[in-house]
Amino acid sequence: MGNSAHPLPTPSTQAGREGLAALLARPSRAVVALDFDGTLADIVPDPERSRAHPGVVPALSALAPQVGAVAVITGRPAYTAVRHGGFAGVRGLDHLVVLGHYGAERWDAATGSAHAPAQDPGVEAVRGELPAVLAEAGADSGTWIEEKGRAVAVHTRRAADPQATFEALRVPLGSLAARHGLIVEPGRLVLELRPPGMDKGVALEEYVKETGAETVLYAGDDLGDLAAYAAVEKLRTRGTAGLLVCSGTEVPELAERADLLLSGPAAVAELLRSIAGRLTQS
Repeated sequence: MGNSAHPLPTPSTQAGREGLAALLARPSRAVVALDFDGTLADIVPDPERSRAHPGVVPALSALAPQVGAVAVITGRPAYTAVRHGGFAGVRGLDHLVVLGHYGAERWDAATGSAHAPAQDPGVEAVRGELPAVLAEAGADSGTWIEEKGRAVAVHTRRAADPQATFEALRVPLGSLAARHGLIVEPGRLVLELRPPGMDKGVALEEYVKETGAETVLYAGDDLGDLAAYAAVEKLRTRGTAGLLVCSGTEVPELAERADLLLSGPAAVAELLRSIAGRLTQS
């Protein structure tokens, strides 16, 4: 009945097919939650140059008014994701929420403001010791530190041997984090040192509870998204329908648990656009 204009990929699992069907049947009771880097934006060597794929904002602005809620859940500071995503002041995104620092920070499009807890003193201590730890570990000049406000990250993507450097830094950075009450969150050639207690799973569960959603779609691409996947799997046992989307195949731990495997941010944008189109027709 006209749906061919907006073809939707078929999830590979029964739970995923049920999740997509529930979203399409009761969109006003659905939450669409999305990671940023690697999901809405392509991974680039310099995170400051990361920007949402050109198809993302148009797709989100078409989809958001038709579903219960849309949230971006990221390890980045909320304002950084808003700026790099181009989300502020966009028609149709006036109720978008960005949960930054794994949910510790929250930006609401309705007010244009963000709320965040006080800085963890452990992050400041780690920031001061990190250069010496990297030097002692023999990290080459291609290894660099990203300041993330309430966290600090070490990237090895530009190192002479990115994967070997990543593996060599796991233990010393883990020890440094532990000394100051922090944890290490590994990602795609990045190790992030941050306070414990918040992750994307906690953030997603709390947001689903806040909205009263009956269905949740979550899309991610990296190890930090595993907690959100686990949250959706737990919500399913309580009667909430769920659809797990994986952007890219670089992280097998995520891809193997996904209901729907997409090639990257361009395909994620197309999925969002197709869902919006299907809802418009229904």
